[in-house]
Amino acid sequence: MATRIDLTLDCADAQLLATFWKTALGYVDEPPPAPFKTREEWLAQFDLPEDESEDDGAWLCDPDGVGPRLSILRVPEPKTAKNRLHMDVRVPGHGSPDERWARIKEEAERLVKAGGSVLEEFDGHHVMMADPEGNEFCVAATSA
Repeated sequence: MATRIDLTLDCADAQLLATFWKTALGYVDEPPPAPFKTREEWLAQFDLPEDESEDDGAWLCDPDGVGPRLSILRVPEPKTAKNRLHMDVRVPGHGSPDERWARIKEEAERLVKAGGSVLEEFDGHHVMMADPEGNEFCVAATSA
């Protein structure tokens, strides 16, 4: 069996970023691990400082169980450099190059409405974007 990965995003506002990535990827809030009934109950086992709350993190998953899980955690330090890892949001790659580019542009526009921003367009190929906290990602078509 292949090993699976989870992705963890450090941020200043976990709920803002969770809302964006749920919209971007169609992800949902991941239920707490068994036997816990709530995230608050699960977090209580870690003896966290009193000033930390459930809002300091978000745990998302692909409802189809295919994509990696996302943990989004608030951290006190600000982002200081470009991420060395970024995500690619993929749209269907079938059709003509113009049809693929139209789908890429449409997805980028949808993600701008959700709080993302366009950084640069690579005409006909991909759009480099940033989420609400400035983490870069690309919108591109899947391989044919």
